[in-house]
Amino acid sequence: MTMLGSAHAGFSQELKLEVGNSVVKIEAISANGGFGLGSGVIVAPGRVVTNCHVTRKASHIVILKNGLRSTAKAQRSDIYRDLCLLSVPTLEDEPVKLGRTEGLARKQTVVAIGYTGGLGIQYSEGEVAGLHRLAGSRVVQSTNWFSSGASGGGMFDEQGQLIGILTFRLRGGERHYYATPVEWVRELLAAEGADGPIQPVPGLCFWELGPPEQPHFLRAAALVQGQAWDELAQLAERWEAEDPMDSEAPHARGLALTALGRLDAAEQAYSRALQLDPRHARAWLDLGLLYQRSGRQGKARDALMVLSQLDPQAARQLSESLESR
Repeated sequence: MTMLGSAHAGFSQELKLEVGNSVVKIEAISANGGFGLGSGVIVAPGRVVTNCHVTRKASHIVILKNGLRSTAKAQRSDIYRDLCLLSVPTLEDEPVKLGRTEGLARKQTVVAIGYTGGLGIQYSEGEVAGLHRLAGSRVVQSTNWFSSGASGGGMFDEQGQLIGILTFRLRGGERHYYATPVEWVRELLAAEGADGPIQPVPGLCFWELGPPEQPHFLRAAALVQGQAWDELAQLAERWEAEDPMDSEAPHARGLALTALGRLDAAEQAYSRALQLDPRHARAWLDLGLLYQRSGRQGKARDALMVLSQLDPQAARQLSESLESR
């Protein structure tokens, strides 16, 4: 995946260079001569993590760092989580510091670092847009723009700690960029006796699956884009039953019910999402818009006051909607 991005305040050039020094370029060569490019992150001495979708067809993998080429000698893979851990004994560079996604919050500033389609390293600053519960951790959704070549690169917090591996994006949404959580990297590192030869890895990654195996948050995003509101409402009900503590489920239900004109039930759904996560800015925005739609301007302005402290951009959207009436 290639990555470009505008600069924002938040990360010093020194910090970017420090953490970027542990991000490498990956060349994946298949037995039939196929060639793929991606990025990777040094996460332990002689260990590089990348996405399996970068290397899964490869029989030979080369890591490029500061003009030097090193060959991966073994790998351990978790194809569902789209993580492959490469053993590169000759790579002696300093590994990154591993952080945690547990303390992340929406609107927190993060930086994504990876290689544009075989060219130089790029830095993209953005914000956490969502945190989606999956397989014991949380997939990080962000506003950091990235595309082909950056897959397998790193997402870092303001302390320079690795919090995720840049993995995939969805079409049709400016905030639909996702990183797999660092907790999955820790688990792969701890898997004893799991190394195998460099060879093709079969199977599909979680984000490549279709219904009904696809994770709920990805299926919901697709249904929102397709405006399939009845199906979204049904999915959200199943989602809430399976994971009653995930605020994204009642928020999705609220979106569907609002579109279907069931405003009382939608209000209850948004309120449930905010009970689970009082800082869920999107839920505050949608609730404020619902209040406006139902003629409760006072409550809409109350929502605007809360939203102004959480997400100024969303607050402007609600404010402009209120002023247009």
